[in-house]
Amino acid sequence: MQDKVTRVKVEEVQCDSAAPVTVLRFAGDITSASSDAVLGSYRGISQTAKRILLDFSGVDYLNSSGIALVIQMMIAASKSGQTIQTFGLKPHFQKVFTMVGITKYTTLHPDEKTACAAFSA
Repeated sequence: MQDKVTRVKVEEVQCDSAAPVTVLRFAGDITSASSDAVLGSYRGISQTAKRILLDFSGVDYLNSSGIALVIQMMIAASKSGQTIQTFGLKPHFQKVFTMVGITKYTTLHPDEKTACAAFSA
């Protein structure tokens, strides 16, 4: 099987009247070959970004190596005092994220609006 290249689009959205939220929009496959895309994109955002949304709605495939990269990113964010909300995971990956304990670092939401609102809750 040929991996689909991981693409990440970084943007800012306004969820509420507070500072903008940084969004990492992932697309394609997230595998061991995705380190530069996943970790590189995270490292490329300002450490002053305290609220981060992870959008997995464009992700077609995520294997254990890809999940390990996501966990690395979330641990780094936690150590930096950043808050992460996650949305757009297919039901199977929601179950996997919960099983491997990623929910220790983030809350899984069904859509961007709900994830955005969680920053104000």
